[in-house]
Amino acid sequence: MKLFKMHKIKIPKNRLRKLKTFTLGQKPYELQNLNSNKIKNRLVDLCSNDYFGLSRNDEVIKASHATSLSEGLGSGSSRFISGSRPIHKLLEKQLEEWLNKEKVLLFPSGFQANIAAVQGLVNRNSIVIADKFIHNSLLVGVKASESKLVRFAHNDLKDLENKILKFKDTKNSILIIVESLYSMEGSIAPLREIVEICKKYNVELLVDEAHALGILGPEGKGLSFDLSGDITMITGTFGKSFGSGGAFIACNSKIGEYLIQTSGAFRYTTALSPALAAGALKSLEIIKCNKTWGINLLSTSKMWKKEILRNFSYPIRGDSQILSIIMGQEEKAILLQKHLEKNGFLAIAIRPPTVPVNESRIRLTIRRDLNLVILKEFISVLKDFK
Repeated sequence: MKLFKMHKIKIPKNRLRKLKTFTLGQKPYELQNLNSNKIKNRLVDLCSNDYFGLSRNDEVIKASHATSLSEGLGSGSSRFISGSRPIHKLLEKQLEEWLNKEKVLLFPSGFQANIAAVQGLVNRNSIVIADKFIHNSLLVGVKASESKLVRFAHNDLKDLENKILKFKDTKNSILIIVESLYSMEGSIAPLREIVEICKKYNVELLVDEAHALGILGPEGKGLSFDLSGDITMITGTFGKSFGSGGAFIACNSKIGEYLIQTSGAFRYTTALSPALAAGALKSLEIIKCNKTWGINLLSTSKMWKKEILRNFSYPIRGDSQILSIIMGQEEKAILLQKHLEKNGFLAIAIRPPTVPVNESRIRLTIRRDLNLVILKEFISVLKDFK
């Protein structure tokens, strides 16, 4: 019998990633790192997407626990078999009302929802015109759909229009894919202008709202909310501002029914855990009751950006709660990550292929519970970096 031989890993040694294990610290913004000696180190969390700290919120945890007791921890099967629970339908209904969408479908992960969204809108006879910086999950969806992929320069409206003009006279359907808030750049899409271009040429638009929901748009409803009538489909996740897990697609009832009947990513997977759905529903209630959280978070992030620029020579990108300190070389980014971690801050070096070559960076995700004392400590640590 011939043994299967693994292909050699061709990733350069300096780009090999190692998994680290963290547990929660005593304060809501703290993590603890278990090093090789099993010693716990206090670290301020500047890298997770738990923007509002709802993953540790007592109400959210209690709601999740109560549903686990009544409905079980896992769903046990797909929604089409025995996995559909009342909490799923309740969460979908609440999101439909909140986002003013006819249909919402839940998925176990944002990656899965994005794949399903793309495959639901295009096929091998379609053209996908996507922003250069869209998430990998959307690219995987395009590849799985066998459609033709064309990229336009990040947030470049002229380039987008030129790409549409190149293909508009073909018989192929065209789908534009953008994110409302880009996870690595912290940049915000000119969504209103993009919608106008899509209307002008009668092409479909898919918007990933993963990092915007809860923060941007009216009452945190995302940048798509005021434009939802002209956007074909949006996707969002519960693993960021909502502090839970899972994701959703929001669209009109016709597309929603089509996805239910045809989407393998929806039909052939174990349904979202009832506990996570309950946690997301409670988080939605909390976000609805705290309409200024997003505005306040953006204000806090703006203060962080201003202070870092005032005390540090490297450029910073980001117009939201996501800030990137651009270090350029991978080695410098790694050194800064180690320096920060040594001094009590967890902020990860983002390197190629996640970002372009010579644009390695330290990515900061600002949380609503980060106070001025923490900012001053962070600035002091940055000043000591050589």
